[in-house]
Amino acid sequence: MDSRELGETGWSVPVLCTGTSALGSFPAQYGYEVDEQTAVSAIVTSVEQGFTFIDTSNEYGGGASELRIGRALERLGGVLDGVLIATKVDPLPGSDDFSGDRVRRSVEESRSRLGMETLPLVYLHDPEKIGFDASMAPGGPVEALLELQAAGVIGALGVAGGPIEMELEFLRTGAFQVVLSHNRYTLVDSSAAVLVEECAERGVGFVNAAPFGGGMLVKGPDQVPTYCYAPVNDAVLTRVRAIETACRNHDVPMAAVALQFATRDDRVASTVVGMSRPQRFAEIQKLLETPVPAELWSAIEPLVREGRAGVLA
Repeated sequence: MDSRELGETGWSVPVLCTGTSALGSFPAQYGYEVDEQTAVSAIVTSVEQGFTFIDTSNEYGGGASELRIGRALERLGGVLDGVLIATKVDPLPGSDDFSGDRVRRSVEESRSRLGMETLPLVYLHDPEKIGFDASMAPGGPVEALLELQAAGVIGALGVAGGPIEMELEFLRTGAFQVVLSHNRYTLVDSSAAVLVEECAERGVGFVNAAPFGGGMLVKGPDQVPTYCYAPVNDAVLTRVRAIETACRNHDVPMAAVALQFATRDDRVASTVVGMSRPQRFAEIQKLLETPVPAELWSAIEPLVREGRAGVLA
């Protein structure tokens, strides 16, 4: 798998990153459970098959995602050279406590679950929960993260969220080395294009997440009439049906085009794809390697361009 520089962090990462939200078992969102043995085997397979960038979060599965990754790392004999584990700080479960003290506890919980003294990449996760000003305020989460970074407890600092304008605000502080955006650089919603461009200009690593929009771009809008697990209007459904038809006319799976939309842009360091079973890696590799003719990219370009305005708030 091709690798790219993750901004100026010093890390070179594969163009695909293993997403582990479902790996902690979250049937309420994904519709299925993942047992521990399957989850641990999936992470071991991830490393063995070259998916050496692994993304998790303090809150995924109530901490189960991190615990299972930690057990997989034990099986592998520790964090191998070239393997990058990224996690995220989150509010206290069931509360809106995203204070600096909570961030410090979140980091300690992650270190314990993962079995890692130093966390090489930590994101401020979904700061839209409290807003930019509260995030940057004295005693807030960003101040705590910067202190932990200065102390060597964490390496690179990232921000992972949704609203593009807010992500740009964080980017422009100069405090972050990596920015992760989800569901906003896809065939449906490409409103993160301005964020991709500014990250490249500033030497900040850009990571894309959720290239399939929660399933719509794999199974099609008639089977999955939602995007990012929320309903969308008829205009979006019509547009995606047109993309689906163009893919069918060229005998290319829409999932392959959706995956390669981001990976073909070398300003995107890596794209996070959810993996919850060992067999998934070979399936995703096949989509990555599926030839997509230039004629198909040209045919869908006007449809993709309409997504620059975004479909998510």
